[in-house]
Amino acid sequence: MEFRLELVFVPVSDVDRAKTFYADQVGFHVDHDQTVSDDLRFVQLTAPGSACSIAIGTGLIDTVPGSLKGLQVVVDDADAAREFLIERGVEASPVQDLAWGRFTGFKDPDGNEWTIQQLPAWRGSAG
Repeated sequence: MEFRLELVFVPVSDVDRAKTFYADQVGFHVDHDQTVSDDLRFVQLTAPGSACSIAIGTGLIDTVPGSLKGLQVVVDDADAAREFLIERGVEASPVQDLAWGRFTGFKDPDGNEWTIQQLPAWRGSAG
């Protein structure tokens, strides 16, 4: 039995502002943007190379905007990811070197927190 996580709902207060942030600044691809009614809009975005997307919109969830913490993506180079974000106007934290990887991160306009991890070289090796 396979259970694939393919969609995470991110609570935002302004859908257009969040869509612009994730697409234009962070570089996510806009997969869908469908307004069903005044009370229901669904926007799906996917980070390049990811099998999991995020959804923002109206009428989707009742979670407080900015309350999502601990979203994590993996990159090949944490320094390059940080520079990519900074060049696009995203405040990214300094890269930290830890035993389990190199980390940076950012917050969206509502305060939802993302962590970016560069996996350590030993991942997947025996020993």
